[in-house]
Amino acid sequence: MSASQEQKLWMYKTMVLIREYEEHLATAYFEGKLPPAIQKGLAFDLGAGPVPGEMHLSAGQEPAAVGVCAHLKEGDSVWGTHRTHHFAIAHGVDLNRMTAEIYGKVDGLCRGKGGHMHLFDPKAKFACTGIVGAGIPQAVGAALAAKRRGENWVAIAEFGEGAANQGAFHEALNMAALWQLPVVFVCQDNYYGISTSKARSTSVASVADRASAYNMPGIAITENDPEAVFSAAGEAIERARNGGGPTLMEAKVFRYYGHYQGDQEVYRPKGEVEALKAQDPIARLAKKLKREGVLDDDQLADIKSGALTRIDEAFAFARQSEYPAREEAFQHAFAD
Repeated sequence: MSASQEQKLWMYKTMVLIREYEEHLATAYFEGKLPPAIQKGLAFDLGAGPVPGEMHLSAGQEPAAVGVCAHLKEGDSVWGTHRTHHFAIAHGVDLNRMTAEIYGKVDGLCRGKGGHMHLFDPKAKFACTGIVGAGIPQAVGAALAAKRRGENWVAIAEFGEGAANQGAFHEALNMAALWQLPVVFVCQDNYYGISTSKARSTSVASVADRASAYNMPGIAITENDPEAVFSAAGEAIERARNGGGPTLMEAKVFRYYGHYQGDQEVYRPKGEVEALKAQDPIARLAKKLKREGVLDDDQLADIKSGALTRIDEAFAFARQSEYPAREEAFQHAFAD
């Protein structure tokens, strides 16, 4: 399955928006966390500044998100993990409200109480969790609901290669295959589970090889390329939508930042990130679209400018929003 020019253009624009958003957030996150505090001998404070807590960025992993989400329709759901802004943006989560949630503001998706690892948008049918692998069985639940209700919905479980070593991964794949559920498991291999390389933590070279144990197709995308993901995801999603059951996909992606912002990354070989950036998927797709006559330099500049304008609006919305009232600290946590 090949992407049309229109689909390639959408993927390119969305990848630019994701990348610029993550880089903007990387800068905003460090407000109040860097000098002069460090110069005074104070430790790096995760709770300081307007964006508290840990921050996990997805720059470099954009192809996995756009290649999958380009096929999704109204009613389809995405269930993510702690590093999931790219899928949230590609799946149409409200950017203003997502940013407000990251800032802990009342106009956020969860009234500022979830933060960046707990983004829930019922309108887009998107959810994520900070617990590694926890979104995988939730996607299976959504797929089961679709099948029981007779709806033509597909659920996407997106996660990192580290989650493929969790028990929830194996239980979920077994159940999805047993009941032939419309779910696609998208494993993004960014080479590291926190600071541990995949080679030191996982017994198989490709997570996609594990699909055979659960009698479902396994697809490995070895290049961090949106068109390659698009092709594989299109077949998997179409199969799920037509009653053919689940698929396990593994997509090789890049992680340009550390596991979290502030990570010293001493475990990464010198020059690794620079070598990955030399193969940047956004730059490669831009060159291809220029070669095919779809875009020229002025249009590329306009796309970036448009993305920056949208991002500035989202961050302005978040900064101007109010914090939740103290009186509601224990509200919305449990159902009555």
